[in-house]
Amino acid sequence: MPRILSIDYGGKRTGLAVTDPLKIIATGLTTVESKQLIPFLKDYFSKEEVELIIIGEPKNWDDTDTHATPLVEKCIKDLQKNFPAIPVKKVDERYTSKMARDAMLEMGLRKHQRRDKKLVDEIAATIMLQEYLRQF
Repeated sequence: MPRILSIDYGGKRTGLAVTDPLKIIATGLTTVESKQLIPFLKDYFSKEEVELIIIGEPKNWDDTDTHATPLVEKCIKDLQKNFPAIPVKKVDERYTSKMARDAMLEMGLRKHQRRDKKLVDEIAATIMLQEYLRQF
């Protein structure tokens, strides 16, 4: 059964999460350098079937674009170009990084672990995906 993949795209790093085949649970996959995202996904998609990509859409409180919005829009175009058979859906990513840091604190991770931005990005992608699953 195909999975859903979640992307928390950033200028330097990109957090990734996926569902289980039954689309019940979201799990962190990894964090990759953003410039390595497409090659990583080509390899991943050769091994796993993915039916949908969700990507965090950066917006301000008032729904205006942030400085990161153009980067995400370019990423979406790259995804559509390289993987035309897989739909890409934008989801609200507001507060996911803060929620990720809060979750790390609740998990009892030490301070140096909570500073690991790669882990924050992966957990943020997982939170986005879990919220998406909860809605559908």
